[in-house]
Amino acid sequence: MRKTIKIAALALMVSMTAVSCKKKVSDAELTSQATTVITAYPGTTVEVKEGQAHLSGVFATEADKQAAIEALKKVQGVKDVHDMATVAPVAAPVEVNTVDAAVLQKVNDALKDIPGVKAEDVAGTLTLTGSTTSANARKVKESVDALKIGKYDNKITVK
Repeated sequence: MRKTIKIAALALMVSMTAVSCKKKVSDAELTSQATTVITAYPGTTVEVKEGQAHLSGVFATEADKQAAIEALKKVQGVKDVHDMATVAPVAAPVEVNTVDAAVLQKVNDALKDIPGVKAEDVAGTLTLTGSTTSANARKVKESVDALKIGKYDNKITVK
């Protein structure tokens, strides 16, 4: 009976030693595995310290960031993921100024009887161009002001 107890104790000691000596994955190996997981997201990095993954960098979308976090959580040996990454801001649409076509047409209609003067859209600003006499230049100004279109650029040359 003593012999059986000794054998059982020895077996228990060997099994506990085997469990406690189980190979731990190093942080360097975990970092390598985690880096492989996030290679699909340029501009991002991950470092593992004591089994804790620290994710940083800039993601294109929030969905990409969440997908990377979930993928890192699946790496065997990673205990937790610390999110220190950001999402790139969405660029505001570029506003292009243009003169309303109806306004441009009204101004050109008002100028049709004055030779050598025309209205056009120059970089989003209503611009009067051409050359005319001083009397006609005064008529142009009065006609355009009567339309109450607001601000415009007068580049008419008076002869």
